[in-house]
Amino acid sequence: MQEVTGGPENSPNSNNGSSEKEAVSSRGRLREITAVLRKNSITRGITPEKLRQILEDLGPTYIKLGQIMSSRSDILPQKYCDELMHLRSDVPAMAFSQVEQVMNESFGYSWKKIFRSIEPDPLGSASIAQVHRAVLRSGEKVVVKVQRQGIYETLSRDIGLLRRAVKFLPPMAVKDLVDLDLVLAELWKVSQEEMNFLMEASNMEEFADKNSDIVFVEVPHLYREYTTTKVLVMEYVEGFAIDDKEDLLANGYDLGEIGTKFADNFIKQVIEDGFFHADPHPGNVMIRDGKIVWIDMGMMGRLTNRDREFISNAVEGVALNDIGKIQDSVLAIGEFRGKPDQSQLYSDLQALMSQYGTVDFGSIDISVLTKDLMETMKNNQIVMPHGLTLLARGLTHVEGILSNISPDINMVQIASARLKRQLLQEENLKKELKSAFKSTLRSLRRAVDIPSLAADILQGHMKGQTKVNLDLHVSDDLAQLLRRLIRNIVMGLWVMALLISSSIICTTDMKPKILGIPALGAFGYLIAFIIVMYVFIKHFVSRK
Repeated sequence: MQEVTGGPENSPNSNNGSSEKEAVSSRGRLREITAVLRKNSITRGITPEKLRQILEDLGPTYIKLGQIMSSRSDILPQKYCDELMHLRSDVPAMAFSQVEQVMNESFGYSWKKIFRSIEPDPLGSASIAQVHRAVLRSGEKVVVKVQRQGIYETLSRDIGLLRRAVKFLPPMAVKDLVDLDLVLAELWKVSQEEMNFLMEASNMEEFADKNSDIVFVEVPHLYREYTTTKVLVMEYVEGFAIDDKEDLLANGYDLGEIGTKFADNFIKQVIEDGFFHADPHPGNVMIRDGKIVWIDMGMMGRLTNRDREFISNAVEGVALNDIGKIQDSVLAIGEFRGKPDQSQLYSDLQALMSQYGTVDFGSIDISVLTKDLMETMKNNQIVMPHGLTLLARGLTHVEGILSNISPDINMVQIASARLKRQLLQEENLKKELKSAFKSTLRSLRRAVDIPSLAADILQGHMKGQTKVNLDLHVSDDLAQLLRRLIRNIVMGLWVMALLISSSIICTTDMKPKILGIPALGAFGYLIAFIIVMYVFIKHFVSRK
């Protein structure tokens, strides 16, 4: 074992050399970023397609950024989120020699002491890690997820450069569409979680525990003894992708049954567990021996009991077309970035629900409804919890799978059935009865106070002590009209005052004179003429 002190890597000169190398690397990366932005003409604005292309050109860090941004429909326009969902997940694979180096450093000894063999060609290569098939010394077939070499330093450097670059983005760029500081902070937080494979291992164990009583759900076996922060070892799943219709039908599977169980389990994860798979695309859901196997637990969503309660209330509000119930749920869950305008929020929710008011509840596309609701929240400057934005992403994937394998299945009907079953459970029934009793008792107590409160109000009114506070809100168009009207009236008064005063001055013999007219009077006429012309020009320009 080498000593810590005395080595060349710890000398001052070595530290200076390392700092210089990092500075050179940062400058080179910054030049690369600038070249990509210039090639895509960023100064002319950023379309959804252009943003996706820029992120792909910039490499793994920025692909990960795009994947995170695609789930933030509460802060990014929906068309951008939809386009970023198409970001390619595969990136160029790292050399197998680097894979071996990462594994050996992580284990502290050669990987050959654990594995009989590892396939050099990866099954898949993503921005954070890549996956290889392998066989343990004991003979079990497994997959090994290995973190990219130096990815932590690369992400840290690129995010630091992004924070600097955000300050110099042109006004017409994506800076006006999204709070990039918020996105970058979340990127770093999520990336740190994904780069710690022990956290993913814990997610797998928790998910398996919460679904242990579901006979048609499985999670790959985790080899915890071989898992480190940079290497994850789990069972290799031999099965069919959930959207592989031809092979599933050829092997006797019922696509309708698969779709129903898949949707019901996802709803169960959301409503009952509050812990759900946030990236359920077809590559992460397999069918094996008649069971649904969920893989890749790197991105999981969590909802608190309070969040789940208000989500249920919101779903009930949609079913009953109760705008007030939906608004109460939104205000309870969301966080305003500015001063809340509840009347505007109510109007927007009313307009949204008018689209679904005549539609049968069972035929509503829940992913489209969620997207529309997120768009309404964004327009009202309401930021939803991260768990809800991940839920919106997950619902989009689930609806996509269902539309492919079993289009007749509707998630709203499945969610309603599960909510009813949950409500009829003994614990939930007791909770509802207890809540109803408290609400009734509170109402009775308030009802007793109504006569005395009414008497106090009437007595105050008789003595002239009644005060009424009004909070008036006007639309932007009306406010602009009032400002324009007041401005024109003031301008008119100025013109009238200048004409009258200049006319009086012109009747005098005041000097100096211009063409026989007192100069001060002529100047007053000129100012009045300029004001009149300004008003006329402003009027025609504003009309256009």
